[in-house]
Amino acid sequence: MLFGWVGYPAERTIRWCAMTSKYSQVLAQFDELTIGDRVEVEHLVTVGQKSWIAKTCGTVVRTERRRHGLHAQRNPDDQVFSDTILLELPDGELTSLTLDEFTTIRRA
Repeated sequence: MLFGWVGYPAERTIRWCAMTSKYSQVLAQFDELTIGDRVEVEHLVTVGQKSWIAKTCGTVVRTERRRHGLHAQRNPDDQVFSDTILLELPDGELTSLTLDEFTTIRRA
């Protein structure tokens, strides 16, 4: 596990967090995405003892680091962010994907 600074320029804050090398690669790919890129995103989904890979292909409409609170009472200064991609699927449907350490991004 690597430790490093993760910057969120949109929010002008910098937080210290632990990240795996795979997740740091996902964040680097996320930062390189631009509007109009065709991508394939794979998520490892786990429910109970079952796991499977869900694939989503589409065109990037928007990327953002969204600030939110978890469903627990937290200190107001404790900022939590999620990296999200808004994709337009081939049939015109819009879908939002949240990235985590089990996500893989590939250009299609």
